[in-house]
Amino acid sequence: MAVSPQTPPATSSGAGMTKEERMVVFASSLGTVFEWYDFYLYGSLAAIIAKHFFVAVNEATSFIFALLAFAAGFFVRPFGAIFFGRLGDLIGRKYTFLITILLMGGATFIVGLLPGYATLGITAPIILITLRLFQGLALGGEYGGAATYVAEHSPNGRRGYFTSFIQTTATLGLFLSLIVILLCRIGLGTAKFEEWGWRIPFILSIALLGISVWIRLQLQESPVFKRMKEEGKGSKAPLTESFLKWRNLKIVLIALFGAVAGQGVVWYTGMFYELFFVINILKVDPQYGNLVIAAALIIGTPFFIVFGALSDKIGRKWIIMAGLLLAAVTYFPIFKAITKAANPALQEAQNSVPVKVFADPNNCTFQFDPVGKATFKKSCDVAKSFLSKKGIPYTNEVLPAGATAYLTVGSEKIEAFDGTAMAAADFKAQSAAFGAKLSAATKAYPAKADLSRVNTPMLVLLLVILVIYVTMVYAPIGAYLVEMFPARIRYTSMSLPYHIGNGWFGGFLPSIAFAIVTATGDIYAGLWYPIIIAVMSLVVGTLLLKDTDPQASITHDA
Repeated sequence: MAVSPQTPPATSSGAGMTKEERMVVFASSLGTVFEWYDFYLYGSLAAIIAKHFFVAVNEATSFIFALLAFAAGFFVRPFGAIFFGRLGDLIGRKYTFLITILLMGGATFIVGLLPGYATLGITAPIILITLRLFQGLALGGEYGGAATYVAEHSPNGRRGYFTSFIQTTATLGLFLSLIVILLCRIGLGTAKFEEWGWRIPFILSIALLGISVWIRLQLQESPVFKRMKEEGKGSKAPLTESFLKWRNLKIVLIALFGAVAGQGVVWYTGMFYELFFVINILKVDPQYGNLVIAAALIIGTPFFIVFGALSDKIGRKWIIMAGLLLAAVTYFPIFKAITKAANPALQEAQNSVPVKVFADPNNCTFQFDPVGKATFKKSCDVAKSFLSKKGIPYTNEVLPAGATAYLTVGSEKIEAFDGTAMAAADFKAQSAAFGAKLSAATKAYPAKADLSRVNTPMLVLLLVILVIYVTMVYAPIGAYLVEMFPARIRYTSMSLPYHIGNGWFGGFLPSIAFAIVTATGDIYAGLWYPIIIAVMSLVVGTLLLKDTDPQASITHDA
């Protein structure tokens, strides 16, 4: 069903998709949606899964398992990009992303059948984490294959439009996973769902896997790759050519720091951090918060196609740079407006009863905790951790070295405590007493946002703007990366910067941002991380990135 190796892709940008092109886009996008569905299931059900697999292990082991599960989601993705990217440039695009979807789908299905700790003991969480690592590796190989495959089937002048459908798949995969989980939870009830019904979404993935594999098997190899192999121009060492030859490595680095790192942080700010900010910091009811985020995503998602198609007409680079600039300039006013729309009582409390933390700065830890399992016991950390988790803004005041931290809430003074030498039980009891005292003092700060005071239309509008920034930087990136690299090493070269930018720069954003909020007491200070990275990419991209020609052929093998 693919274009024959002798037939170059059409160059007309005015015609609609042919039947063959629709099948290529549909098959690649559908498979990627299902792969994201598999990937998101674990994150959505992590708390329930932990009860079945980690509950009986000791605290230290539980922390290690949680860290490994997190690593599978973000840290290992670039390694999957290297491994599967090399395969894609050696044996072909089609067969490589068939392998990735089989690996992802198979691992997900096995999770649904895997007995818990009560049956297998310590073996159960070890197998679970192993399967999760396979998922992370598979995801690292999927995007590069799908984007390359679609782009190499696309007519010149329409690659941005064609690949923009791939860019929607993460959002659609998240929606699909949430819908299946919601239906199972409603159908079975909370008790049965948490006991065994959580396995159903995982088991159902085998049907999605079967559909995806069957559809992809109907496709033929990329015409660009077939022609290249027939002419003997394929790479025998794609890793060496991609990363050990300065000519190409320079492009990889410029792509990473000049485009994908900024795109990654804007993507995670507009897709995940906004949700964290609304629910965890502004204390909006989670169900309501998810609904308004979902509404924003539904409204904003079509703009992936809009900006993908626009990039075919005016170029990729400046759309991405414009998205980075808008994000960097407007994040602070937008998030402050979100606070006003979602929880105006928080601003009122901050003005009427300000909170200050008095502490020795050397006694304060940078509370970077990506898995939510760490315990911070210094007196400064105890005070700041409580305030941050309650979403209470504060300012910092300096005490002499070695002094025990304390807080003031308005005119009331509350002493913190140093729990570094305390046993776990004593620290827990002392923390509870400290928390009760501080909760009473900060009662002016709303424990939950008052939904009757939420300006829903304004909140949705602000969230839509953040999603549109995502579509500006993300829609053109697939076609842009494909066009940057020669066909012989394209899969390898584009996959690594993409997954470092999104998996590392973007994936660690929520944890880094929250740690900055905790350190400063400013609920908006976490935005400095995405702003700094976006500005870095804006400067590097503006100065060093060359725009590609959407009308040019991508069969080059130089």
